[in-house]
Amino acid sequence: MNALATKLSTVWVSQRPLGTDITDRARRTPYDHVGNAVFWPLAVLLIIHRVFVLAINGNITDDFSTVYYALRRFLDGERIYNEVYYFVDPHYLYSPGATLFLSPLGMLTDFDAARLCFIIANAASVVVALGILTRLFGFSLHSMVWPVSIAGAFATESVRNTLVFSNINGLLLLALVGFYALLLSDRRWSAGLLLGCAILIKPIFAPLLFLPFVKANWQTIASAFVIPVGFNAVAWATIPTSHEYLSRTIPYLGETRDFANSSLPGIAVYFGMPTWQEKFWFFFFAAVVIVGLVALLRYRYSDPLLWMVCTGSLLLAGVFFLSSLGQMYYSMLLFPLLFTTTLARSPMHTWVAWLAAYGFLSADEWRSDEWIDAGRWITYLKPTIGWGLILLCIAVSATMWVLSELHSKERQS
Repeated sequence: MNALATKLSTVWVSQRPLGTDITDRARRTPYDHVGNAVFWPLAVLLIIHRVFVLAINGNITDDFSTVYYALRRFLDGERIYNEVYYFVDPHYLYSPGATLFLSPLGMLTDFDAARLCFIIANAASVVVALGILTRLFGFSLHSMVWPVSIAGAFATESVRNTLVFSNINGLLLLALVGFYALLLSDRRWSAGLLLGCAILIKPIFAPLLFLPFVKANWQTIASAFVIPVGFNAVAWATIPTSHEYLSRTIPYLGETRDFANSSLPGIAVYFGMPTWQEKFWFFFFAAVVIVGLVALLRYRYSDPLLWMVCTGSLLLAGVFFLSSLGQMYYSMLLFPLLFTTTLARSPMHTWVAWLAAYGFLSADEWRSDEWIDAGRWITYLKPTIGWGLILLCIAVSATMWVLSELHSKERQS
């Protein structure tokens, strides 16, 4: 620990844990025998159905074709950023560096084989990520926690549509969970490299640099920058039309689209929300995120697992909710937050948090022949309300923990 980190470790720090220490790293539950018998068959069948029925059937929304053919154009030396952005089809939005990083996928010349491999890789990544989370939270892989989490995950809109649309979110979940595990075990350089890969593909992961920053963990920050900077430097030198990413794609990314967008700005555009009202909610929830970050910061040393997962989830949910584009299937990146239910303290110990989880994870459609407008609004607003509620739950829970601790110290003194 460097001098700055040592000094920071004494500032705004809880003197006692919230009771979330995990002493047994391979816990079992009394219900494992029955639970495994029930949930492993369900988990396996859900995986098979999602991968080999729903995903193979596909959907009119096809994220994979856009990426695959862009990578093929890159390998063939053709223009990459030639999209017509006023169409509502999925667009290729990856940076030149991400294009270079993902280019091996384009080397598979058989489109159907490439798509199937990509779907299976994402499904397997979700399963492995849930296994890592099971171990990270102190449970044995022989406990019922792993199959329960798999069955639950593959029942969500997030995993289902990731596989059906054939996008990369499953691999990104694995990268996120791997980053958490490496950071918690103090493998700083490796954690940074993994986070850098995630940032290269999706810049929404960049706020997670806050986690090593507040502990003055410069190794993780430095290695996280190496990947996106390095790949983009090479890509800009080797892709003749890479400048079009700045001239054509970046301006589009700065716009708030009014379709397939569950973020606050997206909903504001779709429903024609008055500007003052949108700004009010934006600054209100930005303040909620800041309050939550400050409150959670107190537990970065006493409860590192709880702090890391809750802070990371708060940052990610804040990005989903407040940025120009928030899509519901991003919500699988909040799976680690659900695992905090197994800890002694967690924002997920309230019914409001699970109402929020229903909002951003459920695949339910609320369209009704009787209540047409109400059903349509609920369907569109469900993930937005869910993200907003989970931001409030995390921030309020953390604030209450701090107030309770400070009040307890006052009584003792």
